[in-house]
Amino acid sequence: MYKKKILVWISLIGVVIGSYFVYNFYVTFFWDNTVFENDSSFVFIDRDDTIDSLQVQLNPLLKSTSNFRVAADKKGYSKNVKPGKYRLLKGLGNNEIINLLRSKRLAVKVVFNNQERLEDLAGRISQQIDADSISLLSAFYDTEFLSENGFTRDNALTLYLPNSYDFFWDTSAEDFRKKMLSYYNRFWNDSRRAKAATLGLKPQEVSILASIVQKESPKRDEQARVAGAYLNRLKKGMKLQADPTVIFAMKKASGDFNQVIKRVLYKDLRLKSPYNTYKSKGLPPGPIVMPDLSTIEAVLNPEKHSYIYFVADPSKPGYHMFAKNLIEHNRNKKIYVNWINQKKIFR
Repeated sequence: MYKKKILVWISLIGVVIGSYFVYNFYVTFFWDNTVFENDSSFVFIDRDDTIDSLQVQLNPLLKSTSNFRVAADKKGYSKNVKPGKYRLLKGLGNNEIINLLRSKRLAVKVVFNNQERLEDLAGRISQQIDADSISLLSAFYDTEFLSENGFTRDNALTLYLPNSYDFFWDTSAEDFRKKMLSYYNRFWNDSRRAKAATLGLKPQEVSILASIVQKESPKRDEQARVAGAYLNRLKKGMKLQADPTVIFAMKKASGDFNQVIKRVLYKDLRLKSPYNTYKSKGLPPGPIVMPDLSTIEAVLNPEKHSYIYFVADPSKPGYHMFAKNLIEHNRNKKIYVNWINQKKIFR
């Protein structure tokens, strides 16, 4: 009788211990371990993150990061943390969370436009993917890469076409550059290259001219006309004499690209710079801004006309008055100068 009681007690203890281990196993791997209120929450894992830093990041999102760590150790994830952007769903257990962090990396939407310099672009991109601005800028200015692909430090910005792109969060600077080169080559297909050649321009030169057109006219329905006027000047061997290039040259000379210059003065036209198209013939060595794709198309498909000159039209903000000769232009210019003086815009 006594032996039977001992066996019963041993059996009960075994059941309790077994139940305890089963319960802990279930809690550790399968019970809901999320604590956030929304349907989902995003986790960004950097390339240099470890299981320790990830555990700290997950602390506000999980009921028990210690249980998560135990599960991660058991499943071998702790030694193979994968960088990227991930979406955790409410109600997941550690087993599902770890499986998700292993295989369901999400793409991030990378958007950029109208950057004036590669420095600005690097800063913009570093806000959207893991790569920092220093590594991005180093990749952008890599002379070997530029030379191999027909670019220079001055025109390298033309490689990056403004748009919305899908990238993984952990994309490196070199991989970002490589993918942008792929998009560039896809955009500059045989048809567009043929149009550029008809204009006597290379793709980078089209983008440089488009950057001037964009700064000159924000109105899409006028850009093809502005492009036509600049192309007419180039054909005649005239200087472009584009005020936006002078403004860029002034910013570059001062190193202050945050300054706002609303009016170009005659003294500014004497600035020695390859970007000052009042002094230098032809196109500047690089773009003065990242032009929109629509502006590039405007240059590739310019309006055919005989206009050579243009000046801002006070009666139609954003638009211009065009002229075929200097007499017409001086008349239009007088209207504009009187207006700008009345507005007291002196710089």
